[in-house]
Amino acid sequence: MATNKIDAGLFAKMFLAGAKNLEVKKEWINELNVFPVPDGDTGTNMTLTIMSAVKEVNSLEEPNMYNLAKAISSGSLRGARGNSGVILSQLLRGFTKVIRDYDEIDALVLAAAMEKAVETAYKAVMKPKEGTILTVAKGAAAKAAELAIDCEDLGNFIEDVVAHARYVLSQTPEMLPVLKEAGVVDSGGQGLVTVLEGALDAFLGKEIDLNFETPEAKTDFVKPSKETEQEIKFGYCTEFIIMLEQPMPEEEELAFKDFLNSIGDSIVLVADDEIVKVHVHTNDPGKAISKALTYGQLTRMKIDNMREEHQERLIKNAEKLAKEQAAEDEKRRKELEQEKAAEEEKETGFLAVSIGDGIGTIFRELGVDYLIEGGQTMNPSTEDMLTAIGKVHAKNIFIFPNNKNIILAANQAQSMTKDRKVFVIPTTTVPQGITAMISYVQEKSPEENAEEMAEAIKGVKTGQVTYAVRDTHIDDKEIHQGDIMGIGDQGILAVGQDVLTVSREVVDAMMDEESELVSIYYGADMSEEDAEKLGEMVGEAYPDCDVEVNFGGQPIYYCVISVE
Repeated sequence: MATNKIDAGLFAKMFLAGAKNLEVKKEWINELNVFPVPDGDTGTNMTLTIMSAVKEVNSLEEPNMYNLAKAISSGSLRGARGNSGVILSQLLRGFTKVIRDYDEIDALVLAAAMEKAVETAYKAVMKPKEGTILTVAKGAAAKAAELAIDCEDLGNFIEDVVAHARYVLSQTPEMLPVLKEAGVVDSGGQGLVTVLEGALDAFLGKEIDLNFETPEAKTDFVKPSKETEQEIKFGYCTEFIIMLEQPMPEEEELAFKDFLNSIGDSIVLVADDEIVKVHVHTNDPGKAISKALTYGQLTRMKIDNMREEHQERLIKNAEKLAKEQAAEDEKRRKELEQEKAAEEEKETGFLAVSIGDGIGTIFRELGVDYLIEGGQTMNPSTEDMLTAIGKVHAKNIFIFPNNKNIILAANQAQSMTKDRKVFVIPTTTVPQGITAMISYVQEKSPEENAEEMAEAIKGVKTGQVTYAVRDTHIDDKEIHQGDIMGIGDQGILAVGQDVLTVSREVVDAMMDEESELVSIYYGADMSEEDAEKLGEMVGEAYPDCDVEVNFGGQPIYYCVISVE
């Protein structure tokens, strides 16, 4: 019998199935990135965006169409990362604006919701480009509008719409020459089709595993083999979950960890608003349990005598995780210090996305109040931006995204901030962010500074040197896996086998008669000696230019070079 309605239960399953399909295929989607860089992240960004909504949906006790729509819209909006993730969140936002008013969805409602989704997403992008996820969404919506009036079977309707989305996706290389040259379809469009295909499978009743990966998975410990008793300092591997009576503040969380460190080692503690998962090696599990009971009830308690079981691998795994946790704790302590230093509200504050320790130090020395860790290898979400805005106590806040894939998330956070004035300076690279910060003049108004910063960054050219993760052909250059690549603001500047040679060619490609300053920020994988050698080479070739060499500490990119 023809099925012509989707109720809240089925819609929730379709959404979760779409998200699951995206999660499973995210790495494949990452590989569709035009540039064969080791941080192609479209699939990851879209997955993290939709997973934020999945968390909200799974928390609903009695889902109905209205609270489902709210959970999907709010979750994806706050979790949005990267351009593809922000556009996906806007598509979901527009779609849910329509369906929230219905108890059941038919073809006409689906068509109207898809049309609203496209309208909302196009409005969010300042300069929409065809041949992208937007084009795929628009094509699918147009097909839905065409078929909805005469729809007799919703299954056939959805299948036809998804099939047309696939067709539009296949045409994206004809719309964007860079896709055709690289031999790939648009990665964001593929991500959207992947979500639609998962939703279709759920509608057709296919069996789908809706268990999702969660960050907590890394704190599950595997029982190991053998360890000598005399090497075990603390004998009891103690694990439990605290059901919190109220959210645990970060200061209290750190204090609890300090207590656990005083009675044991290999501490791992993962907290959210409702639960805290604890792991500790101790000689007195009772002390850990007694302290934990002051925060709430305990569940999933497990105590293993490691001296009896000789759990070597468990110990090693736990110690490794504990070191990672300690590094994270130190980072969070610094963040708390940042927050306390900025408690008094001032007139102007600054946020910058940083990509390495050295870059972060430079921004702090220039007066940036708060650093958002991220950049190319992990785009911060809208929620990350909102959290950072909340930690800078200033009436006017300037944000330097320092990556073209982060600007949309920053703009989204700006539109969601009502209690202060936020200015997003469209910096697409770290050197642009540094120039923008240097351009700030305290005596001028925020509006004047925003205008002058935006103008100043136009004079900054940036090149980034990394390695290729696959073979491809782009910008008339043949690139093989393992090649060293220099990527400029508009495309590939140089390809070769040697980091210094490619870096020098990148500088040459960016220089012109007006160039006055070359800045080199060397990363974690480039030695100071090589960086200084590069600086000397550039200085000898361009004696009329100032050359600066700074430690950036960024991963993935051997060096980031700017010419002004």
